[in-house]
Amino acid sequence: MCPVQIEPSSVQKSSEFARLFEESTKAAAVKEGQIVKGRVVRISRDYVVVDIGFKSEGQIPVEEFKNARGEVTANVGAEVNVLLETVENESGMMVLSKERADAMRTWDILSEVAEKDGEIEGTVVAKVKGGLSVDIGVRAFLPGSQVDLRPARNLDKYVGNVYKFKIIKLNKRRGNVVLSRKVILEKEREAMREATLQNLAEGQVFDGIVKNVTDYGVFVDLGGIDGLLHVTDMTWGRINHPSEMFSVGDEIRVAVLKFDQQSQKVSLGLKQLQPDPWVDVERRFPVGSRVTGKVVSLADYGAFIALEDGVEGLIHISEMSWTKKIKHPSKVLNVGDSVDAIVLDVDTEGKRISLGLKQIEPNPWERLEEKYPIGSKIRGAVRNIADFGIFVDVNGEIDGLVHISDLSWVQNFGHPSDLFKKGDEVEAVVLHVDPQNERFSLGLKQLADDPWDQINSSYNEGSRAPGKVIAKNTAGFVVQLEEGVEGLLPLTDAPEGTDVGSEFEIVVKQTNPRERRFTLAVAKPKE
Repeated sequence: MCPVQIEPSSVQKSSEFARLFEESTKAAAVKEGQIVKGRVVRISRDYVVVDIGFKSEGQIPVEEFKNARGEVTANVGAEVNVLLETVENESGMMVLSKERADAMRTWDILSEVAEKDGEIEGTVVAKVKGGLSVDIGVRAFLPGSQVDLRPARNLDKYVGNVYKFKIIKLNKRRGNVVLSRKVILEKEREAMREATLQNLAEGQVFDGIVKNVTDYGVFVDLGGIDGLLHVTDMTWGRINHPSEMFSVGDEIRVAVLKFDQQSQKVSLGLKQLQPDPWVDVERRFPVGSRVTGKVVSLADYGAFIALEDGVEGLIHISEMSWTKKIKHPSKVLNVGDSVDAIVLDVDTEGKRISLGLKQIEPNPWERLEEKYPIGSKIRGAVRNIADFGIFVDVNGEIDGLVHISDLSWVQNFGHPSDLFKKGDEVEAVVLHVDPQNERFSLGLKQLADDPWDQINSSYNEGSRAPGKVIAKNTAGFVVQLEEGVEGLLPLTDAPEGTDVGSEFEIVVKQTNPRERRFTLAVAKPKE
């Protein structure tokens, strides 16, 4: 029996038939609008060519394969899910879409997540009106009120970050997805709160984050529960405002000082984590020692000096100069100045150190008695005039006081300014030196003889004598009766037109040696 000879043309017709049959079978199985699996066969500048096993290959714009950084993520031979949009377009090409396939699959996933009240991860891609745009496979909207536990003022800081979200609204038909991050944070915070409350006790140390800064302290998130770190518990040293040490978002380690279980209020401390610098301060700063510090604050009554972290001393205004009357510390010191001082007193319990600035220099009062012995004469300018006397500058160091009772033997004036003005050069006698109470007494009348012996012997009350007006002051007219003897003619007793140089007969109206008053009146003509 002879074998059957098959013509080549018959074999070719059979293979072509098989191919056409297979393609027609696939065409029947694959429909437009379906998601199918394909393989990347070529990548060009503009397109990615994908074979889904159909009679022709499909082109997908290369843009659909680029990530956020613009990099093409497709690789030849890689499998990819695509949507068959059109089996054959006008150019005979099959139209595919990776983005639409991803979107359809994403919507299925989102629907499942929403039904199960699950969480989904996404990347914040842009700031939009009223909130943020988030990429979760599709673009979703995150309202500003749902971004964080508290309303966020700066939404830009969230862009580019990856977070987990809850789906609070989903409308596939309209392509609308609304997310919330706040819901997840609240859940996490509540879980942390329960864990924190189990361990919260006085004396415990926690790591926290500064949530808010106020004038009186900062609020610290300890993990689901907030505590107050008061400004007085921040540092052993001086601080004017909490913002000098902290900003919102700072990480901080604090100790629990007090915890009220009922109100769940927590008081925190930072300085308590460091040794108290006032312990053993008397040894480090003994009385009489010389110290160096920095002026950190000025008050009307003195200057505060930082000696070391947490330890300050006060230079009282009375301890700034031996001789000058300082009206305000700013006349001597400025904030930031480095200054040497002497420790005068240490109060460990009250946490106070008294310092002296003038004690750095020798006390000029201690040398005053040697320099100006009692009875010696000095010259100086009138520095100041008061109701009770005048102050005389003694070599620019110390002012001597001439009391009103030591200005003149006879009080023929109403006020010291009747006799002197600032800047007048005067000569005086040293009467008394008291270094302990810082008093230096001078006298002017002691330069002349006391006229009262002559007055008592020659001028009794009612006696008459010629007189001449030699001066006028606020109390009246000074009338000279003879060389060295002068009396006061009150303004009320002076005739109209009386002036310096007027001469008339006077009568002694009153002599008072105790008050040193010698009062005169114009004598009436004898009948």
